[in-house]
Amino acid sequence: MSGHQTLVVLDFGSQVTQLIARRIRELGVYAEILPYNTPVAALRERAPQAIIFSGGPSSIYDEGAPQIDPELLQLGVPILGICYGLYVIAAGLGGEVVPASEREFGAATLVVDAAAGPLTRFPAGSHVPVWMSHGDKIRALPPGFRTVGHSAHCEHAAIVDADRKLWGVQFHPEVTHTERGDEIFAAFLDAAGFRRDWSMAAFVDEAVAAIRARVGDTGTVICGLSGGVDSSVAALLVERAIGDRLHCIFVDNGLLRANERAEVERMFAGKLHNPLIVADAGDTFLAALAGVSDPEVKRKRIGAAFIEVFEAEAKHLGGADYLVQGTLYPDVIESVSIRGASVTIKTHHNVGGLPERMRMGVVEPLRELFKDEVRRLGIELGLDEAMVWRHPFPGPGLAVRILGEVTGARCDVLRQADAIILDEIRKAGLYRHLWQVFGVLLPVQTVGVMGDARTYENALAVRAVTSTDAMTADWARIPYEVLAVISNRIINEVRGINRVCYDISSKPPATIEWE
Repeated sequence: MSGHQTLVVLDFGSQVTQLIARRIRELGVYAEILPYNTPVAALRERAPQAIIFSGGPSSIYDEGAPQIDPELLQLGVPILGICYGLYVIAAGLGGEVVPASEREFGAATLVVDAAAGPLTRFPAGSHVPVWMSHGDKIRALPPGFRTVGHSAHCEHAAIVDADRKLWGVQFHPEVTHTERGDEIFAAFLDAAGFRRDWSMAAFVDEAVAAIRARVGDTGTVICGLSGGVDSSVAALLVERAIGDRLHCIFVDNGLLRANERAEVERMFAGKLHNPLIVADAGDTFLAALAGVSDPEVKRKRIGAAFIEVFEAEAKHLGGADYLVQGTLYPDVIESVSIRGASVTIKTHHNVGGLPERMRMGVVEPLRELFKDEVRRLGIELGLDEAMVWRHPFPGPGLAVRILGEVTGARCDVLRQADAIILDEIRKAGLYRHLWQVFGVLLPVQTVGVMGDARTYENALAVRAVTSTDAMTADWARIPYEVLAVISNRIINEVRGINRVCYDISSKPPATIEWE
């Protein structure tokens, strides 16, 4: 982002690369993630103040393992290598990396040998709980480096070349399991001379200026306002930039939670220059989903239906030049492979552009932000706290929470069950402690007994997770008594469900949504 010193994170394929960028931003520095093979010339153009090499799943000596241009290590900017990134530095400068005879996966204890480099803020002799995940290790250091920390099975767990400001750690300071990991990043940022000037207040001013430059003095904009955090914050940010040239459209696609439409209309009453436009399009979406079970086909058809609705509404308005999308940084990275050959997990509804026939530009004011930053931005823009802390709801709505074909009747069943889940979670005071909680209607029918009669009805899974950014998530330990009430109410109050299960999968390996 212009106007800020930038730290670049080069991604070597780690599952938690985004956590590195988030930790750096939390410390007041703008960080962006780029592929490991970004040309050195392109990096020079960005003029990063410092670089971090992420971890990765490969072994440095494997055929086809990610390699770097040796010139990268000669840029003269401070570099911190984490796990695989440590090996890249060591091997690239003449050290030796070998398979470890004793691998470390999980909790470990780092012993500080010297308060220097990555361990500047740690007294020599101290013991620090860290998180390891490696099958290789450094056997011989490159010239100019010294070891400042070790563990039971890794003699070079933290290294430094002070003259060249090159640091490396074998463990992962970005994960919460490493205690005081932020102090390692903070020491690196201080050594690199960062001003720590990244904040949401500064972002607002820059984003407003960028939106005005993008849209111009006469451009008109439409925004698909779902009532979720992302679209709500995006809408208010764009409106601050261009005022009444923004028209917000709420699409009732028939795939919403119970009372969602009424809540959104109430939420935005009087908050916008132009009245919220409500498009009643449930029949259009359900028709597009008829007979479809494949989740990717569902997403694509829903995306196409949204475009169709927006086209029609834009025509009623006399046309529009731009469409606002609430795309976030994780959306971009999860949908677009950062490493070229890695697998796209699922297509995000906000990523991929618009059909040429729409002839509209796209405005994505949140594209550089993580979810927690969007929430802080919402507070900065004056949104109600209840709105800012709403749980995420997928763009395709209930369609990706109904496994198998989506019908109006199945939506009604899931809507009722989902309302009960949210009601009991709020009553128990758990809503703010969870990232998401919802029901998933399964394409499975099971035998049950109700009133001494045999039933053969649907099974429902309850999914609840804790997270900070949705890139990793753990299943929530909801008290049994709360789950019991949820199950009892659903089975008694929702016709069509006779069995309730609880999903205890974490991400990874599972995703949060089932589809």
